[in-house]
Amino acid sequence: MVLGSIVSFVVALLVGGLAIYAGARVVVDVDDYSHAVITALIGAIAWAVTSWVPLIGPLIALVVWVGVINWRYPGGWTKAAIIGVVAWIAALVILIVLNGLFSLGIGAFGVPGA
Repeated sequence: MVLGSIVSFVVALLVGGLAIYAGARVVVDVDDYSHAVITALIGAIAWAVTSWVPLIGPLIALVVWVGVINWRYPGGWTKAAIIGVVAWIAALVILIVLNGLFSLGIGAFGVPGA
């Protein structure tokens, strides 16, 4: 049971990292997958810490998540938001393919809503 949870966490983190990598590669031409995985981990922690606030928690969490991307990548808030949108789209595509081919039922850790 614990091993399955660890494997699911690692796969979801790698998918989230791949999605952020895709966004960063397209938007600011940064080619560093490990940097993207760490960004996904920090972003997921930031999301978890802030999203519990009643009513406005998800909005605060989204701003904080984009702030993490802004902190970790060059280009400012606008490019960070665009990286986030591209990452979200990439995560959805990756998850549709992975879950469709292998019936894994996983999400993307570090990419909200994916």
